[in-house]
Amino acid sequence: MLIEGIFAAVPTPFYPDEQVYFRKLEANMARYSRSLLAGMVVLGSTGEAAMLDERESVEVLRVAAEATAPQKVLIAGVGRQSVKATIEIAEAAARLQYDAVLVHPPTYYAPQMGEKAVLNYFNTVADRSPLPVLLYNIPKFVPFEIPVHLIAELAQHPNVIGIKDSSGNLDRIRAEVEVAHTSPRRTVTVTPVFEAVTGRMLATAAPLVALKTRTREIGFQILTGSAAGLLASLEAGATGAILGFAACAPQACQEVYLAWKDHDLSLAEEKQERIAMPSNRILGQLGISGVKYACDFNGYFGGRARSPLLPITAQEKTEIEQLLAGIRN
Repeated sequence: MLIEGIFAAVPTPFYPDEQVYFRKLEANMARYSRSLLAGMVVLGSTGEAAMLDERESVEVLRVAAEATAPQKVLIAGVGRQSVKATIEIAEAAARLQYDAVLVHPPTYYAPQMGEKAVLNYFNTVADRSPLPVLLYNIPKFVPFEIPVHLIAELAQHPNVIGIKDSSGNLDRIRAEVEVAHTSPRRTVTVTPVFEAVTGRMLATAAPLVALKTRTREIGFQILTGSAAGLLASLEAGATGAILGFAACAPQACQEVYLAWKDHDLSLAEEKQERIAMPSNRILGQLGISGVKYACDFNGYFGGRARSPLLPITAQEKTEIEQLLAGIRN
């Protein structure tokens, strides 16, 4: 599966009583589908996956998939504390025609989650997952930073296709790109303009009209989770990004990527500078509640985070509005 370009890590909207607001999720996914994003990640960190039970998680995946245009790549966050639970949600994502799964290391038994245990977890999940696996390195939330040599070993697995690295560490991105240079090459199906072909595109193609495709050879794919480090990561060899900031400002994030893709480095730098401070403040410091209010301000549905996450203050709302004044969608 080709995982290239900018992906929004989408939020999960809630009613004031903290029930999932599915109609607002539908509206968000439909609007993201009209953007130039390559795709969306459902039930990632920005989606408050840790706050949802398994029934809610499957329903969120279903509603999101049904509201998304077939040409958008859909990635499901499925990391759980056990291999069994992770595989069960991955199987649900496969039934709903997602294209890949995003898997972080287990977190609860941290003292026992050394390299050997984490390697076994990822290998077993990759062996049994019906969908391609993206590793998820997010040391901010998970007390285990996946070592680069472990990534190099996992990159040899035929069902491990890449990594989202949210460390914000450019040296790590460069090291992972070196891993990609030595990883096995894969042949994937793409459109005539070398964009991803999703399972939903194939499923919805008219019976008498063949979907025109070609093939492309790719390696292990590196995606950054840092909006502030987007351009530097692309320059280092990353294939794209999965960004919480793209949930509230998809166009602004996409403009960095498109300028870079067009080899207009000065424009890309200008666009990167535009999002660096807002993304650091809103995502890096104010967190889920901050990005959800930013979504509200920019015309998407965010709402409040599920408790025990606290809402932001009136002063912080004003600050977000000022930061996004020039980044409207």
